[in-house]
Amino acid sequence: MGEVARGGCCPPMDLFRSEPMQLVQLIIPIESAHRTVSYLGDLGLLQFKDLNADKSPFQRTYAAQIRRSGEMARRLRFFKEQMLKAGVSPKYSTTPVDVNIDDLEVKLTEIESELTEMNANGEKLQRSYNELVEYKLVLQKAGEFFHSAQSRALEQQREQESCHLSGESIETPLLQDQELSVDSSKQVKLGFLAGLVPREKSMVFERILFRATRGNVFLRQATVEDPVTDPVSGEKTEKNVFVVFYAGEKAKAKILKICEAFGANRYPFAEELGKQAQMITEVSGRLLELKTTLDAGLLHRNNLLNTIGAQFEQWDVLVRKEKSIHHTLNMLSLDVTKKCLVAEGWSPVFATKQIQEALQRAALDSNSQVNAIFQVLQTRELPPTYFRTNKFTSSFQGIIDSYGVAKYQEANPTVYTVVTFPFLFAVMFGDWGHGICLLLAALYFIIREKKLSSQKLDDITEMTFGGRYVILLMAIFSIYTGFIYNEFFSVPFAIFAPSAYDCRDLSCRDATTVGLIKVRDTYPFGVDPVWHGTRSELPFLNSLKMKMSILLGVAQMNLGIVMSYFNAIFFRNSVNVWFQFIPQMIFLNSLFGYLSLLIIVKWATGSQADLYHILIYMFLSPTDDLGENQLFAGQKNLQLVLLLLAVISVPWMLLPKPFILKKQHEARHGVESYAPLQSTDESLQVESNHDSHGHEEFEFSEVFVHQLIHTIEFVLGAVSNTASYLRLWALSLAHSELSSVFYEKVLMMAWGYVKFINLCYIFLLVTRDVDCGM
Repeated sequence: MGEVARGGCCPPMDLFRSEPMQLVQLIIPIESAHRTVSYLGDLGLLQFKDLNADKSPFQRTYAAQIRRSGEMARRLRFFKEQMLKAGVSPKYSTTPVDVNIDDLEVKLTEIESELTEMNANGEKLQRSYNELVEYKLVLQKAGEFFHSAQSRALEQQREQESCHLSGESIETPLLQDQELSVDSSKQVKLGFLAGLVPREKSMVFERILFRATRGNVFLRQATVEDPVTDPVSGEKTEKNVFVVFYAGEKAKAKILKICEAFGANRYPFAEELGKQAQMITEVSGRLLELKTTLDAGLLHRNNLLNTIGAQFEQWDVLVRKEKSIHHTLNMLSLDVTKKCLVAEGWSPVFATKQIQEALQRAALDSNSQVNAIFQVLQTRELPPTYFRTNKFTSSFQGIIDSYGVAKYQEANPTVYTVVTFPFLFAVMFGDWGHGICLLLAALYFIIREKKLSSQKLDDITEMTFGGRYVILLMAIFSIYTGFIYNEFFSVPFAIFAPSAYDCRDLSCRDATTVGLIKVRDTYPFGVDPVWHGTRSELPFLNSLKMKMSILLGVAQMNLGIVMSYFNAIFFRNSVNVWFQFIPQMIFLNSLFGYLSLLIIVKWATGSQADLYHILIYMFLSPTDDLGENQLFAGQKNLQLVLLLLAVISVPWMLLPKPFILKKQHEARHGVESYAPLQSTDESLQVESNHDSHGHEEFEFSEVFVHQLIHTIEFVLGAVSNTASYLRLWALSLAHSELSSVFYEKVLMMAWGYVKFINLCYIFLLVTRDVDCGM
């Protein structure tokens, strides 16, 4: 069942039923079609039908325009991702943007190209910067290796000269275990590679080098104190600087492959100390230049993103609206001359004048020579449902629609939900202290309604603001039930009068029943403070809440059946009246209506009868005497009659309806599809199917199985739903107990600590005064 958008300035609305709908046809000149759909969309009172359902999305007239809008939407998503990464928030504005969609497309394309180029340049510069940072670390750490090695080599050379031993090469001073005196003709020229390797891979890297070269390498590593940004991945990584010495090109090739496999970045390195210092100076200068360039580029990029953020919301609304307009235009069909578009849709009857005014305004603004044609079509299709709402009822209507949308012209449950929903909440949340807190929060949103409605709110705040009137009613009902429960943050107060009960002696000070005597008039409003009781015995208030939950549940289930009953009367559906709703009412009230009656009689008479025993043995032993559980004369005979009615109502719901529907179908079997419109909702649906599928076969077995499922569901649901309403009592009990624990274990203990601290402070002051006096 479709649903038309709600809103607009309308005549007085019918709260109890959906608006009368009409099927209209529009013949729109092509030159004004775009503006017409835009104005009708802003009006929100027309639901278009898809006249091109047999065509795929790619075969429709405006497929290219939709792809164009989709591309602009992709660019806007790209801009939003970039803004989120840069920490720039789009600025919310209700001012409509005055820009043509073609100009916007060109502008978005230029901005995307500029931003993409800036990102690419920034990534290249950042990678170069990270490489230079690593290169500088390699120069510093590896330079320390060579400096210390050369220092040791000079010391060894001085020792050799003192001993008249010459010819020792100092080209390989790092090989500690090499012979100090060798033949110069047998010396080998060693090569080396320097770079950085991830610290977590350094040990495995060393083992693989040793095994791959069979130990013919010398590796030195130094730890880098702070994590460095990897040029490839862009992530912060802990690394080690390494220098590996090797002999031969084969060993070098193996080392290069191992470095590539371990993600070790290699950098050129000079052995001479003078060249090392020169390279460090050059790298430091280049780092300073790159840092300045990166900062300037980042500033320019942030300025561009701030410019985008200032208009992002308006652009996004414009693009989404443009895409929606073309999606709607694709639902329209071209006439034979290909100069007009034909549209069909559902609109409320009251909206006829507003739609015609929108058509005239669109033709005038489009400079069209021909106005659009508006005409009402006669149809037997079942219309969609449209409920007019305002800012007060819209949130309640949303709650109802989340469960399901009523059929056309059915009674609107929202009217009853305005009262029942906050009241059932208050049954569970009955505390006038908490209710006042909730009321203040609701009043804050209502007082600042105009300001908050023009701002961009986060998800939770927006949801709370949308339900501000629901919260207001929940708070008011909570205060009311809080006075009935006599609870203020779980604490009872004798507000309206003193308690009607008092203790005979001090032994009954904490009791709720034993030892109490009535010494005054009954407490005038709500529950007597004494009824809250203690934790050692079941308080009377909890018993009251439990029985009241059953009464509310049975009353609300009866209300649902009554609403369905009046719907059937409205549609003149006598089958549902006599063979569905009446037996449902009889079954429900024969069992649970009778239980509600027993609860009220027990309250009125003060009897000690066991209601559970009465209800159970009403089924197990209906003919036995009730004994002490009898509440009134003739109760046994009444129970037998109610039990018999409950048993009869089950086949009453199950059997007659399928046979009656079959007989009605056979009577209609020869009627053509253009027969006059029937008055029942089944007739509306059957004739709707006639329009699209021709005559629909009547499957008696399917109808019977459906009725069987419906009967079983109602019988079991009556029991389970009644039990489910006990959750009102359970949640009310949980709320009361948690509030009590919070009061006793948090507030009172905190107050005790404050009193203790105050006493200590006063004691110190007194002691100081005494000392001063002495």
